Amino acid sequence: MPCVISSPSTDTGKTTLALLISCWAFSKGIKIQTFKVGPDYLDQQQLSSIGQPICRNLDIFLSGEEWVQKNFLKHSLKYELSLIEGAMGLFDGLGATAYSSTANVAKLLDTPIIFIVNAKGQVTSLLPTVRGFRDFDNELSIKGIIFNNVNSDRHKRLIREVFKNEDIEILGFLPSDSKITVNKANLGLISPFDSDRKIDVDYFASFAEKNLDVVSLSKFLKSPPKKNILNTTISNDFKIDKNKPIAIAEDKIFHFQYPETKEFLDEIGIPLISWSIFNNEEIPNEASSLIIPGGFPEKYASHISNSDKSLKSLREFRKKGFIYAECGGMMILGDLIKDENGNNHKMSGILPFKSIKSNLSVGYRYIKGLKDTPIIKQNQLIRGHEFHYWEVERSSSEFELKKNEYNSQLSFPWEIKSWETKFKNEGWSDNKLHASWIHLHLPSCPEAAKNFINATQVNYSQNS
Repeated sequence: MPCVISSPSTDTGKTTLALLISCWAFSKGIKIQTFKVGPDYLDQQQLSSIGQPICRNLDIFLSGEEWVQKNFLKHSLKYELSLIEGAMGLFDGLGATAYSSTANVAKLLDTPIIFIVNAKGQVTSLLPTVRGFRDFDNELSIKGIIFNNVNSDRHKRLIREVFKNEDIEILGFLPSDSKITVNKANLGLISPFDSDRKIDVDYFASFAEKNLDVVSLSKFLKSPPKKNILNTTISNDFKIDKNKPIAIAEDKIFHFQYPETKEFLDEIGIPLISWSIFNNEEIPNEASSLIIPGGFPEKYASHISNSDKSLKSLREFRKKGFIYAECGGMMILGDLIKDENGNNHKMSGILPFKSIKSNLSVGYRYIKGLKDTPIIKQNQLIRGHEFHYWEVERSSSEFELKKNEYNSQLSFPWEIKSWETKFKNEGWSDNKLHASWIHLHLPSCPEAAKNFINATQVNYSQNS
């Protein structure tokens, strides 16, 4: 059975270890299916960048237990090896609970845990840390341990002596090495789309071979036994017009999108076409709907502002098609982005707001519909997540102007709340637009997915 890579806390080397194992498998011609616990896009992108199958997210809060189980089996059964990279510390989940944590996923999938621990400056103190996590929940099984930042043979010998009577297999010692350090930004990694530094697969593979007991570790990477699983595709109770393709913004600016979204749209027969703002492309004429996922428009604000063909095309598309925008995708629908240096960069001007730097908003969100929209119906309950360092400043005068210009009724589509907070209104919506800070996992949310698909099949007039 494949293992879950976890640790006592964040930033202890989980992603590095997952990359080392993936690169080692790649060097041996072995395909390994990787998974990432939680909603994180960036770790997932790192694990997808080295020539192995696309990494998949496993998120109980967003997707539910049944979908996580089915998606895990659907993809792990395709390959000889699999592994799951955890998130944060082993028991860190929603708020002050373990719900949707790495431990929650491990118990749901009945997988053993391989623990990676930062051993810098510690020997005997490592033992109560590991024992505490091992004994906290007897439904979990920590089968192996890897120690990070171990830079001498003496340090190795002392750790082995401390753990000699423990029923946990030591599977490796990783020395410090800047060549395997993964670049970080904010709370996450730097996206491969945003970094000139590529992972040296050969070096990572050699490093793994030298510092990990790959033979013993391999027994914890075996994909689960073959079994029949039910289809995870949402049932088709709507008609699809193949003459109504969906354009998707996808380039080095906009790339925060779960791979299952495109896969599920393709499975139900909706044609998909790419659109790049970075390359200053016009939205393809045949597109009837548009998805603008999250990304880093603030880093490319000047470049976007000069992408005159793309912005003009976006304004024209607003009059005739359905637009769905998440987080960074929403930011380019506003009037401008004010960068960290105080410079204003003009965006499309479709929505009456400007984006400005603010405090971090991150976490899972409960969502309740305020009205019937293309994405959610009144009082409908769904779930999403939020991750951004920016906020919008609304302009009431411009708001009225935009309402008249597009003959629309822009308003809040929903209210959102996090763990133990009150609901607050959020987002922008009318009959052919949805824009919000919230990221959704549409393939595992039948209610929102069906609303979205139906919205893409509508014939919109210039003034509707």
